[in-house]
Amino acid sequence: MRVLLIGPPGAGKGTQASRIADHFDLARIATGDLLREQVANGTELGKVAKEYMDRGDLVPDDLVIEMTRDRMVEANEEGGYVLDGYPRTLAQAEAAYRWALARGIPFDLTLYFEIEEQELLARLAGRAREEHRSDDTEETVRHRLEVFANQTRPLVDYYQRRGILVPINAVGPIDAISEEIFATLHWHKARTMSAGVNRPEWVLGPTAT
Repeated sequence: MRVLLIGPPGAGKGTQASRIADHFDLARIATGDLLREQVANGTELGKVAKEYMDRGDLVPDDLVIEMTRDRMVEANEEGGYVLDGYPRTLAQAEAAYRWALARGIPFDLTLYFEIEEQELLARLAGRAREEHRSDDTEETVRHRLEVFANQTRPLVDYYQRRGILVPINAVGPIDAISEEIFATLHWHKARTMSAGVNRPEWVLGPTAT
């Protein structure tokens, strides 16, 4: 199983990605965590990425792609993954499609976390206080939400056109949200198995239409 999570910052993707990975025995790939690890280790990639992250901007495509692809190959060999944070732009999605197609790495489902802006602002303010994150100041948060709306939200239509987008209500008790996600993924897995060994043609992006 290969699952992509899309949603604005603070929607709960990280929490649910960990739960999905544990429940289905999948690898969790979170580009935000990978980037913060690079920053903490003081790598050249981390130094460049930190400038973008502190402003609330998306890290350039080439850096994210370079950092993520090897882990995706490893996870594919291990049986699947939950991907959180990549792709975040149409350019990333198209590049990911070409790369994945060349390697025969299929992609199954996209979960879109739906949540209102005011709820997001309250959540992120609380996270900033608890974790002392430089990318969670009020000004930066509002900018990140604008960046999401302009650059990442178009992926919702992009994946919906392929028939693999599933909206998830990201407001409510964490356990209830998890149960909704698990039920969705179990249903999808059962449907795929009942259809035989052939997997969906989707591989991280659409073919030209």
